[in-house]
Amino acid sequence: MYKYDHIDQTLVDQRVAQFRDQVARRLDGSLAEEEFRPLRLQNGLYHQRHAYMLRVAIPYGLFSAKQLRTLAFIAEKYDRGYGHFTTRQNIQYNWVKLEETPDILAELAKVEMHAIQTSGNCIRNITSDAFAGVSGDEYVDTRPICELLRQWSTLHPEFAHLPRKFKFAVNGSKEDRTVLLCHDVGIELKQDSSGALVADLYAGGGMGRTPILGSLIKQGLPWQVLPSYLTALLRVYNRFGRRDNLYKARIKILVKALGPEEFARQVEGEWAHIQNSDDNFTQAEWDRVAKHFTKPAYKNLSALSTEKLIASVAEKDHIAFARWLERNVKAHQVSGYASVILSLKPHGTAAPGDATAAQMLAIADLADQYSFGELRATHEQNLVLADVEQAELPNLWQAAKKQNLVLPNIGLLTDIIACPGGDFCSLANAKSLPIAKAIQERFDDLDYLYDLGDITLNISGCINSCGHHHVGNIGVLGVDKDGEEWYQITLGGEQGNDAAIGKVIGPSFYADEIPDVMSNIINTYVSERSHEEAFIETYRRLGVTPFKEAAYQHAKKKGQPAEVSAS
Repeated sequence: MYKYDHIDQTLVDQRVAQFRDQVARRLDGSLAEEEFRPLRLQNGLYHQRHAYMLRVAIPYGLFSAKQLRTLAFIAEKYDRGYGHFTTRQNIQYNWVKLEETPDILAELAKVEMHAIQTSGNCIRNITSDAFAGVSGDEYVDTRPICELLRQWSTLHPEFAHLPRKFKFAVNGSKEDRTVLLCHDVGIELKQDSSGALVADLYAGGGMGRTPILGSLIKQGLPWQVLPSYLTALLRVYNRFGRRDNLYKARIKILVKALGPEEFARQVEGEWAHIQNSDDNFTQAEWDRVAKHFTKPAYKNLSALSTEKLIASVAEKDHIAFARWLERNVKAHQVSGYASVILSLKPHGTAAPGDATAAQMLAIADLADQYSFGELRATHEQNLVLADVEQAELPNLWQAAKKQNLVLPNIGLLTDIIACPGGDFCSLANAKSLPIAKAIQERFDDLDYLYDLGDITLNISGCINSCGHHHVGNIGVLGVDKDGEEWYQITLGGEQGNDAAIGKVIGPSFYADEIPDVMSNIINTYVSERSHEEAFIETYRRLGVTPFKEAAYQHAKKKGQPAEVSAS
């Protein structure tokens, strides 16, 4: 993984010193809150419902066991003993004290981490495939490009005050594991017919109040000129993006208003003046960065069959271990190795994406012992050990089981994506975490979950859609109705290669109705599905009507459901 050089370390250390001074002035009253707010946001510090929240960047989701131990230390010393992994491959601390945040940033700087540009109207943490460099369906290892883009975008003076926040996703595999089309800019890396590395660019995607899938605006762009092309794109956005209306400030609104073709034409016009910019990447820069992403010292191993692996554990563990192999263990590029997903979605015992300090320390030990000391954070709020010897899978499973990290529910209904919601976030209209807990408790039978198969369920506490409810097969959105918490249901969303925005089925529900609503929707799927047909396939075949009718069939008569606009 990438290691800081002198320039990186100096920059981060100087930011810590600057922020320490800013916090001191805020505390003594010489810096007003309206002046302090943009400064703290530039360092990932939000003021939430109950306390300050600090969001720490994990660039493209890759971090080390040493870094995770520091994250655990911060959780224990400065928070309440846990951290929350987000859909943008960051980690958040929800209970930090303002006066201690410079000390937290100083601890992060010691292990080459920071919170720069994890908030504010700038280019946010660049996300990518959690299986980059190891997945069998990979065209290109995205990590060198992600690192080059991180360095290009960090504290870029021209893009520090964009009309609104700006998010990149980078994919280089056959399967899209980045939600590429739901980002301001999605970069799909591939090789052209001559073997050269090129990029297809999608712009104008996003969720929130107006969910839109991105449009293809450029094909076959040589990787070297990504900085100049993206500069042109951002300049068009910076010039014409709405600054008069917070809800219409994202690039998706501009692309929709102009049309993708006209937007692309304007970007090309701007790019014509700067495409030979000195900012463009060079082969020397690639070589400097790419040397940090070489393959680890893999052994020459033979692949092991699933049957042989199952036979290596006690007979009483066969079923549980087999399920874990099926759901939580993924194929690897190298024979004899596998990638393992550690589930942060225990049924009803913790919020989705939460990890305690003790769990983080244990996971760091597992990474050192089984996966060359590296980890990945996924968009789905789980963690990955990317390079595990197949022969060690039984030992890893036993060790991870002690930390409640082996629930074999990856891709199943209870592998829920959820934002912190109204329990923490000052923007939220309703709580997300109790809803996730109630659904996990309702669907706690693994036999039943396995029979249901792949279903994605995403929950957001407000229209900002941090839980990405729009692209869940089933989405839940918290809304406010006269001071009460209600929940709107969407169906038919999907992330990946067949990305789709879900449709609102109708009026919203009370919180305690949601488990029954979920049961009704799922029961309809079970009764109507064809042989081995996934939920999303059944939905597309039947349409929304039977699911909608079932959802409202047994709604409790506590009051009239609230009509909520889908926009």
